[in-house]
Amino acid sequence: MTRAELKEKANDLPLMPGVYLMMDKTGKVIYVGKAKKLKNRVSQYFQDSAAHTAKTRQMVSQVDHFDTIFVSSEFEALVLENSLIKRHMPRYNILLKDDKGYPFVRLSRERYPRFSLVNRITGDGARYFGPFGGRFETRQALDAVCAALRLPTCNRRFPRDIGAERPCLNFHMGRCDGFCRPEMTEEEYRRRIEQAVALLEGKSKQLLRDMTAEMEAEAEALRFEQAAALRDRINAIGALGKKQTVIAGLCADTDIWGLYRGAGKSCYAILHMEDGSLTGRETELFTAPMEETEEEMLSALTAQYYLPRAILPHEILLPLDTGECEELSEVLTKRAGHKVWVHVPQRGEKAELRTMAQRNAREEAERATTAEERVAHTLALLGKMLDLPAPPGRMESFDISNTGKSDIVASMVVYSGTRPLKSAYRRFRIKDLAGHPDDYASMQEVLRRRLQRAADGDEKFLPLPDVFLIDGGTTHAAAALAVAKEFGVHVPIFGMVKDDRHRTRALVTPEGREIGIVNNQAVFSLIGQIQEETHRFAITYHHESHQKSALRSELEDVPGVGPKRREALRKHFGSMRAIREADVETLSAVVPRAAAEAVYRHFHQEQGEPD
Repeated sequence: MTRAELKEKANDLPLMPGVYLMMDKTGKVIYVGKAKKLKNRVSQYFQDSAAHTAKTRQMVSQVDHFDTIFVSSEFEALVLENSLIKRHMPRYNILLKDDKGYPFVRLSRERYPRFSLVNRITGDGARYFGPFGGRFETRQALDAVCAALRLPTCNRRFPRDIGAERPCLNFHMGRCDGFCRPEMTEEEYRRRIEQAVALLEGKSKQLLRDMTAEMEAEAEALRFEQAAALRDRINAIGALGKKQTVIAGLCADTDIWGLYRGAGKSCYAILHMEDGSLTGRETELFTAPMEETEEEMLSALTAQYYLPRAILPHEILLPLDTGECEELSEVLTKRAGHKVWVHVPQRGEKAELRTMAQRNAREEAERATTAEERVAHTLALLGKMLDLPAPPGRMESFDISNTGKSDIVASMVVYSGTRPLKSAYRRFRIKDLAGHPDDYASMQEVLRRRLQRAADGDEKFLPLPDVFLIDGGTTHAAAALAVAKEFGVHVPIFGMVKDDRHRTRALVTPEGREIGIVNNQAVFSLIGQIQEETHRFAITYHHESHQKSALRSELEDVPGVGPKRREALRKHFGSMRAIREADVETLSAVVPRAAAEAVYRHFHQEQGEPD
C-alpha cells in the first residue's frame, strides 16, 4: 500500500480501544502496539514525519500494510498486545527473552508424579507452574525444593524400582528420604509432592504454618524423630526464599522495580520483599530500540514479565509512572485472585527502596558495558537519529563570541568520536565585520575560511568532518549550508538549539526539522558536552582578545610607544594594572627609558600626581 492509502485506511478506523500490527512487504509483523483510540494513534504514524523519532521514521518506512484487532477495554488491549509480542517477536518492540529463556515446571500426571523443566505448556493434562526466570536458576530452585522436602531427583521410576536395589547416594547424603525403599509409602510421597506444589504456587507461609503445627503434634505425641525430621524440612524451606531467586520471587509480597538505560546495555532490577525483608533480587540485561522513552520501556517490560505468571505479589512499586498502572493492576488482580496494587512510591521507605532498585539496575548495566561499547552505541544512535550513513567519527562545532561591536571571535572545536581532539581546535578573529556584529555573517566567514584552507590542502584543516554542528538554530544552520554549497561540500549541518537553562535540547536541520535528544541520556550528554566545550573555547579566546584590545587602546595615546613596545609591555606585565603600578626603573627594563618615563607620566598625571 502507498503512504496515502495507509493514511486513508488509518483515518477510517473507529475511536475504539484495540491492538494494531504493522507489517512489511513480506507480511512479517515488525511492530505491535495498543491504543485507547485506534484511529488517533495509528493515523499519527502516517502524518508529517518531522515530529517522529528516528526509530518511528525507520519503522514507518518499512510498513507495507497493517492490521487491527478491536477489544472492549484498555486492559484487554494490554493483555492482547503482550500475547502478540510474544508470538511475533517484532523487531521494533522491546523484547524480553523468548520462551526458551522462560521455562515452566511440569508435574507429570502418573501414580508417582515427577517434576521436569519444559519450554511451553501443552494440553497433556499435566500441571504446569511458571514461567520462571532462566533455565539454570529455575533448575537450581527446583533441585533446592526437592532437597528441602527430600524428594527423589534420580532416574529411578516408581513403583517399578521400589525395593529393586539399595538407595542411591542422595539418600546417604540426607538429600532424599529414599522413596525407593519399601517402607516409604505412596501417600507420603504424594504429600511431599503437594508440599512442593504449594511452594511453587507461592504458598510458602501457609505450608510452613501447617508443617509447624504437624511438628508440634509429633513432639506432643513423643515421636521426636519424626518431629526432628519436620523441623529440618521447615528450616530448609525457610532458607529457600533467601537463597533461590525463583523461590524468592514466589514468596514475595512486594516487588520493587528499578530501570536503567545505559549506553550499549539496559537493565531492569526487581527486589523481592517479604514481610518488609529483602529476600531476593532479579536483574536482566536487554536491548531497547533506539529513542524509546523510559515510560514505554517500563510499560513493555512489566507487561511481559507479569502477564504470563500465575503467582503474583500483592504490591508492585515502579520507578516512574507509565500511565497504565490502573490497567495493569486490574489485569493482574484478575489473574492472581487477590488485589495487586501497582503504583509509584513518592516518599518514605518505599521511595528509598525504589532508589535502591534503580541503583541495582544501573550498576548491573554499567558492569556489563565496556567503555568501547558505550562509545560505539552512542555514536551509532546519534548516526541513526541524524540519518547519517554511518556513525560519525569526526565532528566539528562552531560558536561566535563578541562584546557589542568589538572583538568578534569564533571557535572551532573538533571531536573524534566522543572525545575532544584539542590538537585540531582552531580560533578565528572575524575580519570582514569589524565593528559590525552579525552572527550569521560571522558564521559564514568562519566556515568559508575553514573550507578554503581545506581546499588549499592545509593539513591543519583536513580531513573534513562527518558532521558540522553550529551553535544556534535553523537560520545559523542555513547560513552555514549556503557556504558549504559554495565549495561543493556535502557534510551534514545541524544547529544546536538550547532550552531555557542554556542546555542543548535538540538538533535542527537547515530546513527547520528538529531532532529531539533529551530522551536519550548518552546522546544528550555528548551533544551538551560538545556545545559547552565550543562555548568555553570561544569565550576564553574572546576574553584574551578583549584584554589585549584594552591594553592596546590605553597605550595607543602614549607618545614614543608604538606597536612593538606595546606588545613587549603586554607580554612582560600581562595586565594594565601591573603597568600602572610599575615605576620608571621597572618599565625601563622592558622599553627604553624615555618611553618608560612617558608611560609613567601618562598614567600618573591622569591620576592627578605631580610630574
